Amino acid sequence: MENLYEKYKDDNFIIIAFPANNFLRQEPGTNEEIKQFCTVNYSVTFPMMAKISVKGKDIHSVYKWLTTKEENGVMDSKIGWNFQKYMIDETGELVGFAKPKEKPFSSKIVNWIEGK
Repeated sequence: MENLYEKYKDDNFIIIAFPANNFLRQEPGTNEEIKQFCTVNYSVTFPMMAKISVKGKDIHSVYKWLTTKEENGVMDSKIGWNFQKYMIDETGELVGFAKPKEKPFSSKIVNWIEGK
């Protein structure tokens, strides 16, 4: 994800990470610990938000909007695992998503960024 961000960040593109501990407790640390881990181990420079819940009874309102057609007006989606990627255009409209296993440089993601 960092490589994708580095390549396109000067083209009005941003990645915003939302750490979540909803998947086998992969993010048990504090916000500061998570940010430090990602910075030291993966050289992450894109913005990282505070840890939230991305599914379940305590789902954060951002993810409720992202995953519910009734909220976003576009589609329903389920969070399968960490690294689900949502694509939001410059007007704040949801335009799609990529499943967790989809690589950051997949044609789906790159074509969306490059407007193809």
